[in-house]
Amino acid sequence: MIGGASLVYAPLVPWPLLATLAGMAVLALAFALWRGLAGWVLRVAAAIVLLAALAGPGLQNETRAGLSDIVIVVEDRSASQSLPGREAQTDAAMARIEADLAALPDTEMRVVRLGDSAANEGTLLAQALAEALAAEPRDRVAGVIVVSDGQVHDAAQMPALPAPLQVLLTGRAADWDRRLLIQTAPAFGIIGEPVVVRLRIDDLGAVPGDASPTALLSIALEGGAAQTYQVPVGVDLELPLTLDHGGQNVVQIDLAETPGELTTRNNSAVVQVNGVRDRLRVLLVSGEPHAGERTWRNLLKSDSAVDLVHFTILRPPEKQDGVPVDELSLIAFPTQELFVEKIDEFDLIIFDRYRVRGILPAAYFGNIRAYVERGGAVLVAAGPEFATAESLAYTDLGEILPAWPGGKVLEGAFLPRPTALGLRHPVTAVLPGISAEGSDPTWGRWLRQVAVEPAPTAQVVLEGANNAPLLVLDRVGDGRVVLLASDQAWLWDRGYEGGGPQAELLRRIAHWAMSEPELEEEALAGEVDPGALGLTVVRRSMQATVESVIITSPDGSEVTLDLAETAPGRFTAHWQAPAPGLYRMRSGDLETVVALGPASPREYEAAVASPEPLAAAVAAAGGAFSALEDGVPEVRQVRAGRASAGRGWIGITPRGAAATLDIRLSPLLPGWLWLLFAATLSLAAWLIEGRGRRRVA
Repeated sequence: MIGGASLVYAPLVPWPLLATLAGMAVLALAFALWRGLAGWVLRVAAAIVLLAALAGPGLQNETRAGLSDIVIVVEDRSASQSLPGREAQTDAAMARIEADLAALPDTEMRVVRLGDSAANEGTLLAQALAEALAAEPRDRVAGVIVVSDGQVHDAAQMPALPAPLQVLLTGRAADWDRRLLIQTAPAFGIIGEPVVVRLRIDDLGAVPGDASPTALLSIALEGGAAQTYQVPVGVDLELPLTLDHGGQNVVQIDLAETPGELTTRNNSAVVQVNGVRDRLRVLLVSGEPHAGERTWRNLLKSDSAVDLVHFTILRPPEKQDGVPVDELSLIAFPTQELFVEKIDEFDLIIFDRYRVRGILPAAYFGNIRAYVERGGAVLVAAGPEFATAESLAYTDLGEILPAWPGGKVLEGAFLPRPTALGLRHPVTAVLPGISAEGSDPTWGRWLRQVAVEPAPTAQVVLEGANNAPLLVLDRVGDGRVVLLASDQAWLWDRGYEGGGPQAELLRRIAHWAMSEPELEEEALAGEVDPGALGLTVVRRSMQATVESVIITSPDGSEVTLDLAETAPGRFTAHWQAPAPGLYRMRSGDLETVVALGPASPREYEAAVASPEPLAAAVAAAGGAFSALEDGVPEVRQVRAGRASAGRGWIGITPRGAAATLDIRLSPLLPGWLWLLFAATLSLAAWLIEGRGRRRVA
């Protein structure tokens, strides 16, 4: 127990009033001196006694109990601490610290175990220390001891410490490492155009003199065959890549192992670049003005990524009214430029109610067919003309159309419905308004349809009047063709009978025709759980059953997953990966790769132990660094202001904190005694001054 008394004041009047009374007493004293009163000393004493009584002096007695000191010990068990020799150093240091602190009087130890962060943020020492300090009274913290390799990643946020920070560094002075560092990598890239990944290879630590100044770098795109290059160390490098498909493109970069380096965990990197088209170039040819023409134009113009070239045939060759051509304001149809010279620049050609009238020479349709076979896309939105002799089916283009005209136009209201195949096809399966199989969609009806007979290889995904094919898709060579056997889609846009998903349907048709990856019927993909190593394997298929998926890990081991159908045409399974890395998935003829977690965790970006990240924090707290390679230092108590570390020892500063158990307050003198003192002094002054006056008389 610790006891002590102190003088405190509890004034009976406010301090400003007390100061005013003191000022009045001083004036009275000055008057007494001016008049030469003999008892002025006693009057001053009486005034002081009265002012002291009003100030309320008292004795405060406290009973306190001493509190023990607290030492926070941070045990770094992050991934970089698992490198050779560091775990043993950490275990030995923790055992010695625990024994030394247990031997010190009135000292407690708080251990904070520091592991890897969940989101690859590295070693967050500052965050752990802030949480530990918040849980303890700061006036009891006598020191902070950190056992770590010094490679922390939030050193800039270190909290202010009330005691010395001692860092015991693991690792060895002879450690060195060679690492691969991705400096910049684009998130998106234009298909067919080069993108640049900037990288660098660095040597860290005590690099031996015989280390090679060059390194062997291998690069693999989408899990394919790797290409190797001999590159210099310590030089910024630029890696040009050309993306050949849309969606995620995974690039794996590996650095060959160098003998003697500390770890190979930072010798790999995975870059994921999303391939996008620069601008989709679409050629829209409308055979004649009609109500649905603006529907196509509005849809394509609403997308800023689409460059639209639109021609409407307003003056067919048979229309001869004698008006000179140079007096017309119409633009001539540049057929040769569009369908011969620049046809391959278009991603999609749309024929909207086009009828063969001799505007395009017959040979041009053969050129369009060749364009599709080379990988182009054609969409035919058919009206009544498709059932006549002016149909596109009677040109060379007809050889690749997904359906042949039946010669009839079906007039009357009908409801477009997905077929059994359409409920599985990505173009129509997720359209708003589609319910379970057998239920009618919540769409408005159309009023006209052309009867067609689908080709044997075609896919009918929508049907209309009398269950006749309405939307037919097919592949030709490397390209795709689509036939919409009605010109009534605009009714949905106008809200007829409640309308329907007109824009979404036409957008998905156009994107499927242009081979967008998210609309492939047969596809294999992996959806990575954010911030974890979980993977949802997604297999889209038009078949009722699919083959199992074989996952190949970075170490070559394989896992077989059976998929369950969770939606029509969608088969999924969830899998937890054992470690980060690049995983290859295979199901039948489909194959893809997916990167789980960072290929090179942040913990290994700088694997060599170093005091630099914590140097500023240690200096600010008055601590020091000690290399565990030289032995575990002894923990001692040192007074504040003295050196906190020396050869073979580190210090903590006792705080001497105490808890107040009891407080007692008693007045310095009772009130009647103050009054008695003041009255006695005043009476004595009066008597002295009275005798003086009698002598004068």
